[in-house]
Amino acid sequence: MRMFWKTTALLAGLFLVSVTGAGAEEVVDLGGGLFGGGRALHDRPAGKARAALVLLTGGDGYIGIGADGSVQRGGNWIVRTRGAYARSGIASITLDANADPARAVAYMRAIAPRVIVVAMSRGALKVAGTLSERPDGVVFASSMLNDARSMIGDPARLPPTLIIHHRQDSCRLTLPESAEEFRQWAGGRARLVWIEGGSSTGNPCQARAHHGFIGREGQVVAAITGFAGSLR
Repeated sequence: MRMFWKTTALLAGLFLVSVTGAGAEEVVDLGGGLFGGGRALHDRPAGKARAALVLLTGGDGYIGIGADGSVQRGGNWIVRTRGAYARSGIASITLDANADPARAVAYMRAIAPRVIVVAMSRGALKVAGTLSERPDGVVFASSMLNDARSMIGDPARLPPTLIIHHRQDSCRLTLPESAEEFRQWAGGRARLVWIEGGSSTGNPCQARAHHGFIGREGQVVAAITGFAGSLR
C-alpha cells in the first residue's frame, strides 16, 4: 500500500496532459450488438504492455471516433488523457458509444497480462457487463455508484477496485457521500482516493466541473497507473 501511494505521488508530479503516448494509436472495431459496429482507439506503449485499460466515458458514451482516428468530442478527461498511460508502459483502449465493453476486455487480454476497466460517471453502468470477462481490476471515477452497485448486485463479483472521486463534486448523481457508501459496501475489495482543488465551471455534471477533474488530471492518471501497477 505504501509503495502504491509513493508511486502515485511521483507520477502526479511528472504528468503532463497529452493525447499522444510513447507508442502508437490505432482504430479498432468492437461491434456493439444491435447497434452495429463500434469504434475504439487503442493506444500502445513503445514496448510490451505491462497492463491494459478499458476506458469508458460518461454521458451517452458517444465521442465520435472517425475511421482516421479523429475524435468529435474530446473534452472528457478520459479522452484528453488517454495517451498518457503509454509512457508508463500501459496500453489503453477508449470506447465509443456502440463498442462492446466486454469484448474490449477480451481484446486487451491478448495485449497485456492484466486488464483494468476504468469507468467515468455514467460509464459505471457498463461495468457489470464486463465482469463475466473477469477483469483484473476496476476503477470508478466520478461514477454513478449507487446505480452501479445495484447492477453489480453482489460485491463478491468485484475484482480489486479503486474509487476516485472529487470532494467537491456537486453533480446530484455522483455526490461524494456515494463514494464512501460504495467503499463500505465493497468491503476490502475497494480503496478510495479523494481529489481536491482544480477548477469548476458550468454544469456540475459535465466535463468542465469538478466532476471532470479539471486541473487535477495528473493526479487521476497517476492514481490509475499506480493502481494498475499494484495488481498481481
